[in-house]
Amino acid sequence: MSDVNPLVVFTPSGKRGRVPSGTSVLNAARQLGVDLDSVCGGRGICSRCQVTPSSGLYPKHGIETDQSSLSKWNSTEERYDRLRGLKKGRRLGCQAQIIGDAVIDVPLESQVHRQIVRKSADNRLVEVDPSVRFYFVKVAESDMHEPSGDWERVQFALQEQWGIAAVDIELVLLPKLQSALRSGDWTLTVAVHRSHENAPPKVIELWPGLYEGTVFGLAVDLGSTTIAMHLCDIRTGAVIASVGQMNPQIRFGEDLMSRVSYAMMNDGGASEMTGAVRETLSSMINNVAGEADINPSLILEAVFVGNPVMHHLLLGIDPVELGQAPFTLATASSVTANARDLDLVSLSETAQVYILPCIAGHVGADAAAVVLSERPHTSKDLVLIVDVGTNAEILLGSSRRVLACSSPTGPAFEGAQISSGQRAAPGAIERVKIDPLTKEPKFKIIGCNLWSDEDGFEDAMLSIGVSGICGSGIIEAVAEMRLNGIIDKSGLIGSAEQTRLPRCVPNGRTNSYVLYEGNGDAGLRVAVTQEDVRAIQLAKSALYAGAKLLMEHYCATNVDRIVLAGAFGSHISPKHAMVLGMIPDCDIDKVFAAGNAAGTGARIALCNISARSEIETTVGKIEKIETAVESRFQEHFVNSTAIPHAVDQFDRLGRIVKFPDVAHNVTFSNAGRRRKRRSPIN
Repeated sequence: MSDVNPLVVFTPSGKRGRVPSGTSVLNAARQLGVDLDSVCGGRGICSRCQVTPSSGLYPKHGIETDQSSLSKWNSTEERYDRLRGLKKGRRLGCQAQIIGDAVIDVPLESQVHRQIVRKSADNRLVEVDPSVRFYFVKVAESDMHEPSGDWERVQFALQEQWGIAAVDIELVLLPKLQSALRSGDWTLTVAVHRSHENAPPKVIELWPGLYEGTVFGLAVDLGSTTIAMHLCDIRTGAVIASVGQMNPQIRFGEDLMSRVSYAMMNDGGASEMTGAVRETLSSMINNVAGEADINPSLILEAVFVGNPVMHHLLLGIDPVELGQAPFTLATASSVTANARDLDLVSLSETAQVYILPCIAGHVGADAAAVVLSERPHTSKDLVLIVDVGTNAEILLGSSRRVLACSSPTGPAFEGAQISSGQRAAPGAIERVKIDPLTKEPKFKIIGCNLWSDEDGFEDAMLSIGVSGICGSGIIEAVAEMRLNGIIDKSGLIGSAEQTRLPRCVPNGRTNSYVLYEGNGDAGLRVAVTQEDVRAIQLAKSALYAGAKLLMEHYCATNVDRIVLAGAFGSHISPKHAMVLGMIPDCDIDKVFAAGNAAGTGARIALCNISARSEIETTVGKIEKIETAVESRFQEHFVNSTAIPHAVDQFDRLGRIVKFPDVAHNVTFSNAGRRRKRRSPIN
């Protein structure tokens, strides 16, 4: 570790930089534009600046860090811990000083502008055929002359009155069975669960007499960046409440391979990540139950979807095999378990868990849920489905055949690795337009409905401020810069002289385009740098190359429609996505946002038991294409770095937009001769 100007990386924002040794974590956060709260002015009184320093080897950042990266506890922290208590592993950011390379997590409660997790449930109607059904039975009273047990007589009643044979019971329910029977005057309502249509029945809850109350289930989309949880009425399929939260594993790595590396390089790293996500899930269960004002014991089942790494870590499986060819899953089948097996302590001991099957080593249960939601296998036309995220999962198909792959886009689309980037939170620029005549930008920020050039914007944003730019904002910004000649086809930002724009300012050997100059307390300066454009080019190239590879395998030159899935996909402008070359050429009115399709698929599987059989059968028929071993992927990737593309013609897009014919890599020598300079993407 370096003791001079150590490198500090903040999660979940991904912002990083070097600070002088001895700088407090709070001051480092302020210098780097990290969203860390403080009310008391750094006196160690308010505790709003709590942080969690991480330990371990982080190959992506080139950091090996431990507790010695920060100064030892001082008297202020010791006093605060003694009087009010600090969670295990937490430090006060205003007191802890950075003395070595460090990775520091800013927990949700310490963030001023908490991220908006845009994974709300859609209003899709779901056919209800639940895995949990309720049966009222009248049970014969106990009799000295008929020495059978109470449970055996309940079994007999279920078979005689409802035709349910060979039913089992959760062991923890037996202690309350006898009192329930007697207080119910020998009548009972039992909740019988089947994980699949033909699975053996099991009693997972019981009530004395006739129970007519509501019981609930959870549909959970366990994403690498965010977790979305929907509480549903099992009997009607209605969504009662939803909560979302950042995945705590971000502090171990922003993308999937970083987390696999953490598990490889750190003894017990996989268990550490498993514990972190299970703890967060239990907290979220309490939160969603509190929002709906119900007892968590009434939640009888949870359905989970997630990519293969999230799937394995939830189950407590080391994901190391997913980080190296042939990318072998521990299991690709659906998983049925008891909630206590996954340490989901907020749920009752009898609650059941169902996890959808994975499609392949890098195409997980979340992609299976998207298939269940969007049904490409029943489509008459050729549909491309792109679930945009840190690891994009791509499906292409029709009723004839369905292909699938994943593509490592990285976190740039979510604001990470962007100079002024942040995740979606109040104050983040989310929409950008550039005037084609003046080349002046205008923007919208999350939390304010006005554009920046509208009357009242300055007053409306005073309580929010401009805090950075999120994924949808940076996509629109780069696309608008291309449409207005501020960047050329190669992605190079022109100088002020080339573009005749004072907003194009020098930044070392390259240029930046200033979106917002900053206005003191109302916000920091926000600019799009050459490095930002490069990060977006690399991310979009991976996405397009994956789609192109599937089209080749399908022998298709174009697609009939495109579905942008995922919370982030729902906030992307289809036109700007196509201008960038994120997605293939298509009629704009044939590009649709599907919302959180993975979450919808989880809800379908929760509320309809036959859907589980359907997706398990369908997954077995999907053709998996592994981009990591496809020789053509790299060629497609290189061609895709141009904006929109170096080779493919976007004829349908060309009907509604015109790309300026500019080349900013051409300069003039003193002799007046043209001279090319290297594009930063090459």
